[in-house]
Parts: sequence; C-alpha cells; structure tokens
Amino acid sequence: MPLIAVSAVWAVFWGAWSALLPAVKLELGLSAAQIGAALSAVPIGALPAMALTGRLARGRERRALMAATALFGLTVAGLAAVTGPWQLAAALLLLGAASGALDVTLNLTTGRVERESGRRLFQVVHAAFPVAVIVAAPLAGLARSLGVHTGTVLVVIGLLVAATSLSLPALPVGRGRPAPSGDPRAGHRLWGLALLLGTLAGCVLVIENAVEQWSVLLLEEHRDATPLTASLAPSVYMAALTAGRIAAHTLPPVPLRALYLVAGAGGAAGIALAGLGGGVPLSMAGFALTGLTLGPLVPALLSRAAADDPTGTLVWGVSTVSYTGFVVSPLLVAGLTGPFGLPVALAALGLLGLPLIARFAVIDGESA
Repeated sequence: MPLIAVSAVWAVFWGAWSALLPAVKLELGLSAAQIGAALSAVPIGALPAMALTGRLARGRERRALMAATALFGLTVAGLAAVTGPWQLAAALLLLGAASGALDVTLNLTTGRVERESGRRLFQVVHAAFPVAVIVAAPLAGLARSLGVHTGTVLVVIGLLVAATSLSLPALPVGRGRPAPSGDPRAGHRLWGLALLLGTLAGCVLVIENAVEQWSVLLLEEHRDATPLTASLAPSVYMAALTAGRIAAHTLPPVPLRALYLVAGAGGAAGIALAGLGGGVPLSMAGFALTGLTLGPLVPALLSRAAADDPTGTLVWGVSTVSYTGFVVSPLLVAGLTGPFGLPVALAALGLLGLPLIARFAVIDGESA
C-alpha cells in the first residue's frame, strides 16, 4: 500500500543517516560540536513546517503527501552536494522542514483513508518505520565498508523516496475539503484536546528518542558490552516496537484506555529496568519491554483523533505537539546525566509513564 511505502522510505533515510554520520563527519572535516550544531537544525526546521503544513494540507491530503514526499527526496539527495558545516546546517534545516511536512501529511492522509475506508491503518503504517530503520542502518554501513561514497548513497535514497511519491495518486482518498465546524468554540476545544493528547504522545517520544540516542552508550560505558553487542540495542527496541504495533493491528481493537495503562506501566518499568538492570541481558530486556508496550499508543492516539475530528485539526495538532518530545529528549537526558549519571537519567524517564497512567484513571473506555 502506498502509505506503508512512504513510511518505509522515510525511515530508510533516517536509518541510513545514523550509519552515515561518521563518514559525513570525516569527509567534511567537522568536529563533534559542529555536527551537533548542524543536527539541531532538523527540529528547528521541522516544527514550523509541521504547523504550516497541517493548516494547508487538510482536504488536500493526497496532493500534500505527494508533494511532501517528493520534496523530502530532493532534500535527501541535496545533502550529497554539501561541502562545509554551514552548508550542512542549511541542508539539514531544509531536510527537517521537509521531514516535518511529511510527518504531518502522512498522518493526515492515513487518518482520512481510515475514516473513508473503515480500515485500521495507523498501526501498520507506523510499524513500517522501525522495520525500515532496522534494515537500512546496516545496509548503509555495508555500503560504507564497500567504499561507496556517502553522496552516492544519499542520491540513491533520495531518488527512491521521490519515486515512491509517484504511487500516491492511486490512494483511495475523497476529494474536497472537510466541512469546518460552524461553532468557533469547537475549534478551541479541539486545540485544547490536541495539546493534551500531543503532550501524552510526546511523553512516549521522549523515551523513544532517548533509547535511540543513548542505549548504545549505556551498554558500552556502563555494562561493558562490546561495540557489536551494544549496537544491537536500538534494533532490539525497534523490533519490539514493531511487534507491539503489529499485534495491535492484527488483534481485535484494544480500548485506548487500556493502551494508556499498558504504555504507562510497561514503558516505565522497561526503561527503569534498562537503566538500572545492571547487566546487558537485563538492559536489553528493558529496552524490548519499553518498545513493546509503548509502540501501539501513538498510532492509536492518531487513529482516534482522525475518527473524532473529520476536519483533520486534531491529527495535525497531536502530530505537531508530540514532535516536541524529540526536541526535549536530548536536552532532558543530557541535563539529568550530569548530576546523576546516564543509567539513572534513563531510568528517571520512567516518570513520564505517570501522565499516561493518570489518563487511564480519569477517562472511560471510549474517550481519548
């Protein structure tokens, strides 16, 4: 299905990019500080693009997703032409904007197809992302080991992404803009709910980003794992994340209220075990439990948002607000690591499960 393909090729870049970063650093002669500064341009570009794209894309979901996918492919290929730190920062700013636009339009389009077809799609569309990351990262590493230039890999991925956009006209999405609500108070209520649900989803994404960025370092520096063993930690998390989403897709629909409890309790226990477990097997088990229990919640939230609000405002709002979790996560973990150390810093993220458990406690089975 085209939506799964778009999610997958989007992830192919991000999986490959993590494996290509050492080569980019070496080829451009950059310091770690320069790489870090350049990478910060991605969320700076993404957030305003998400806010603007959501406003423009509602009712034009298919065309907006096609344009965002093609633009993302062009920005990926454009990274191949970078020759210095300022060019890299500018290219990543554009890439972040294109990625943010793709994020919002993919969720809006998936939501509209779900509404119009009656099929459950969010879990499987979101499951394609971690699968592609798991596959793309080692393939990019293999390409590096075979001597393939970084620019060549980026151009190939960019062309693949752009080509995938050509499959989107086949999407069965209705034409025309959804009818807006005639009550201005409804818009205020939607944005209030979007802020609440986006914050809850952001709690999940803070933990997800922390596992992706810090799990390898935890195992190498605090569990005496070999580099090869430590490098498997993000894949263990991603595989469990995928399993959770596929299970939620294939099983009979699970009430959103139950998913809040599973994610809050399971995610908190998992990340605490990963941080404080004391050995590689326990930390790996903690990462797996975290991914398995957190995985289904964000797609389920977006699916409910799409069903409850045909205008797309709620999906747009939840997508944009929740993205701040990716922005906050590195700063939060770094800030906690200074006084407490990385194991305690990761374990402390389990406290972010409390708002999810609280949401479970205050809503009924049919509420978001």
